[in-house]
Amino acid sequence: MKRKLREWLRRYLPAEVLSLLATLAAAALALWLTGSRVTAALAGTWAGNVLYFGTILLTDVWRARRQRRAAGQRYTWRTFGRNVRALLVEFGLAELADSFVIRPALMYYLPLWLGHFSAGILAAKLLADVTFYVPAIIGYELSKKHLRDF
Repeated sequence: MKRKLREWLRRYLPAEVLSLLATLAAAALALWLTGSRVTAALAGTWAGNVLYFGTILLTDVWRARRQRRAAGQRYTWRTFGRNVRALLVEFGLAELADSFVIRPALMYYLPLWLGHFSAGILAAKLLADVTFYVPAIIGYELSKKHLRDF
């Protein structure tokens, strides 16, 4: 189990750190520009998503390119498609619930309930991450067995 935990941290932690920074910055900027908590919740959600998934995809592409190069093969658009398909299996269901319901709702309500915008956004992100990672890790383990042999 320790080995798995290390593997998951290596995979997800760098993207999480960048996502957290993007979430806080985008939510604060959107609130400052518009005064709308709804806009802030959506901006925080989507900025965090773009940085998170961009980091994961770039890491996966880099690993697949290295693996294919070691085997004397080229990285092609077809290989890129396989990278994207593996990410859809890993994150698809988790991301739909997370991006369209759970995370925006938490990012809207927790700052109100806690009475502090930044603390509420941070708490919302952490709570949403719990509901996100259980299905995502299951998807990752399934995709490793069937979709990540480049």
